[in-house]
Amino acid sequence: MRIWLSRPHMSGYEEARVAEAFASNFVAPLGPQLDEFEDTVTEYLGGGVHCVGLSSGSAALHLALRLAGVGQGDEVWVSSMTFAGGIFPVNYLRAQPRFFDLDPTSWTIDVDVLAEQLDIAASEGRLPKAIVPTDLYGQSVDLAALERCAANYDVRLIVDSAESLGASYKDGRMAGTGGDAAILSFNGNKIITTSGGGMLVTRHKAWADEARFLATQARDPAPHYEHSTFGYNYRLSNICAAIGLGQMEVLNERVERRREIFGRYREALSRPGVSFMPEPDGWRSTRWLTALAIDAALTDVSREDIRLMLLEHEIEARPLWKPMHMQPLYSGTPYYGSGVDERLFEQGLCLPSGSDMTNEQQDEVIERVATLLDSRI
Repeated sequence: MRIWLSRPHMSGYEEARVAEAFASNFVAPLGPQLDEFEDTVTEYLGGGVHCVGLSSGSAALHLALRLAGVGQGDEVWVSSMTFAGGIFPVNYLRAQPRFFDLDPTSWTIDVDVLAEQLDIAASEGRLPKAIVPTDLYGQSVDLAALERCAANYDVRLIVDSAESLGASYKDGRMAGTGGDAAILSFNGNKIITTSGGGMLVTRHKAWADEARFLATQARDPAPHYEHSTFGYNYRLSNICAAIGLGQMEVLNERVERRREIFGRYREALSRPGVSFMPEPDGWRSTRWLTALAIDAALTDVSREDIRLMLLEHEIEARPLWKPMHMQPLYSGTPYYGSGVDERLFEQGLCLPSGSDMTNEQQDEVIERVATLLDSRI
């Protein structure tokens, strides 16, 4: 049986929640399950925020950027190592991205480089309209440092927390609560899933209200369809929200299992030339995916050697995200840093990390990777 990188893991609670939605006949985009799902995520994140269920994380980012006032020609500063959905909404708005490297101590955006460039941009009168750092592989960015930077220069901060629901920052602050807004993803490969879906999380009630308005085709109050601006069909399905309610009941269990999987990999595969994504003191990553780097100069084994070997045995593994400044679409786009993300892309691999993976399946992955490494070392 194929061992997948990260597949949906149902809890058994979802069917009853979906049945409730069917029984109430709320199968259209809105309904009581969607309201409850938004409230449940709000409570999980610790309150003080407003949650808007949407059709995808990309939709959430699109709305957040629009609410931040981003428009044609504006600059948006983004983590270069991110998924395409974390940058494409910048293109939707015809804004201009600038890409930033990672901090090697956290594998999240390098705040020192960002702060230095903000100072330069301020002196040149070209500050960005928004900053969009990415919580990578289930680990929060340095929220406090980023929020200070944004406040110092009066720039909107929108945190891409698509991969980090269930993670926490210092003092137990939950990932997904940072900046002016954060975005979550409930895609099928995430910690929990609604099949497809996302969420906008914001501390600004006015942003949440406007997001709901824009996400339901921007219909003005009237007995007919009246529109004073354009909107989108971005609301999360009530049925999908019902699935999410079942998934929220086991979110903490899913995080614990992924962290356990990461720990077993690290214990079994740590060797000279093999390093795992670090976790700074005070942070608590979900370890959504176990991410490691293989230095071929020390191991005589490349990331591709391991990936292709696993693929031959029906085991899915993937390289880390290819940095956006290296993508053909963004050729020539400004990039700041020393190439930490470039080296991680060259060396980095995500191993199977699904919470439904058995210990026996993980043992097979470990044995095959260890055998290859030890045969070369």
